[in-house]
Amino acid sequence: MRADVRAIARWIALAFVACLATACATLPPATSLNRPVSHALADPGATPLGQALAPLVAAHGGQSGFRLLTDGTDALQMRIALARSATKTLDLQYYIASEDTTGRLLLAAALYAADRGVHVRMLVDDLNFNDTRRLMAGLSTHPNIEVRVFNPFGTTRPSVFSRTETFVTRIDRFTHRMHNKAMIADGELAIVGGRNLGDEYFSASPKLQFRDLDVIAAGPIVEDVSKSFDSFWNSAGAYPLNVVDKKNYAAADLQAARQELRAHWDAEAQAVGAKPLRAAPLWQQIAQQQMGLVWAHATFSVDSPTKITDPSDDYRSPPMHKLAELLRGAQHEVLLLSPYFVPHGAGLKLLSELTHRGVRVAVLTNSLASTDAVAVQAGYSPYRIPLLKEGVELYEFQPVQREHSRLFGSSESRASLHAKAYVIDRRTLVIGSLNFDPRSAHLNSELALVIDSPTIAGEVAKLIDQSMSPTVSFRLRLATPSEQAQSRALGEPDSGLVWSGEEKDDGGPPHMHTWTLDPEAGFVRNLLTGLFLMLPIDSQL
Repeated sequence: MRADVRAIARWIALAFVACLATACATLPPATSLNRPVSHALADPGATPLGQALAPLVAAHGGQSGFRLLTDGTDALQMRIALARSATKTLDLQYYIASEDTTGRLLLAAALYAADRGVHVRMLVDDLNFNDTRRLMAGLSTHPNIEVRVFNPFGTTRPSVFSRTETFVTRIDRFTHRMHNKAMIADGELAIVGGRNLGDEYFSASPKLQFRDLDVIAAGPIVEDVSKSFDSFWNSAGAYPLNVVDKKNYAAADLQAARQELRAHWDAEAQAVGAKPLRAAPLWQQIAQQQMGLVWAHATFSVDSPTKITDPSDDYRSPPMHKLAELLRGAQHEVLLLSPYFVPHGAGLKLLSELTHRGVRVAVLTNSLASTDAVAVQAGYSPYRIPLLKEGVELYEFQPVQREHSRLFGSSESRASLHAKAYVIDRRTLVIGSLNFDPRSAHLNSELALVIDSPTIAGEVAKLIDQSMSPTVSFRLRLATPSEQAQSRALGEPDSGLVWSGEEKDDGGPPHMHTWTLDPEAGFVRNLLTGLFLMLPIDSQL
């Protein structure tokens, strides 16, 4: 299930018990603490990365360079390479940072950077922070590593009862999360996109493979990403780890973490393909034009941390507003790739306006069978028929991928869509952390890169085109009157919809098949969908 919605479901069962407890203590604003204020590197141009990029930026009229990271292993290798190339600063901002195989490899890369004298800042949202608390706490004793927790609602109270109490008494604090995802080296290179830090994002999980997209950005646009990181890092919601975790950590804990991470790297790096294929540092690859960067004009849009720390009904999300503005300006085609797609009335109206003036609108989202968030799927399902009636094309990602592709994995891999990307007229790409849903608009903080490049946008459009094939996704259409009558005659529920896709029988060739209910979803998921439809949680999806 989607992590934020899953967490809500986890605690709600204990809500009424927790109401009997005394009100939880509220942390003061982090800005009132004795907490150092720090900023991005003042002169990134003096670093090896900056020096390598300077002549390229000048040659391209001040544009920025971009390269898509479509493959999970490639995305992991690029993050390792980014950490290795940092000489002054390394900033990491993530909604989820798991202490699993790849998570520990990335922590090892950050530790090695700190040992070289790089100032490492790690900012992680509190909702999933317990997943990586132990090692991060040990690393935080390093003189070159700072760890902060964003919007803590229960880190200071680790028991199930106390965290549930906090959920009940501070629901406003719980539901607003920092969903940003960025990694920045020396203020000159940054990776932004949909990936959190965890095995399922880097093709390293045996249970689940998230199909995702990142982009590595180089040059002037990275200054805006760095400023965004600074605004969250120095905000009232970013608490030093030693404030929310009262345990005392000593130098021995850092040494234990170093030994553990070194042993983990030796044992696991090769197995998951973490070692960069090119031994040359990124600054050298840039100087020799070996990174495959595409140069283009771009803008960066990000929410203010006050969206989380001081929520207001009057707040208008810059990334969501920018996306809507670009969609309204489309002339020929809009491709929406959003794993959690809940358009609500405003989104339905916007997309309908486009189709009414002849713009092709195609949406790819998860199917009920592939989603990790059944509650979100329940929020989306009532909009299927209205969208189809307005001429919007709907495609839903299949849970098992039978065809190798750069984005959608290899044969028979269990998969769920997680990429967030929007292509307008095959010229403009919006890529980042925001979904097309009310949570991204009103509750979570989000970021987005807007890249004006037919080359980059066209590459993503081709990936989306591929994903719309019947091998990869189900296509939806409205059921005909005769198909609805047939369903009723057979005593089956009448969904009003027909799904079509390719199915492969054991030992036989693939063939087209149709379904009148959510394909391959099973009884339990259909039951949960019905239950979620009855709950008043639409605004939380």
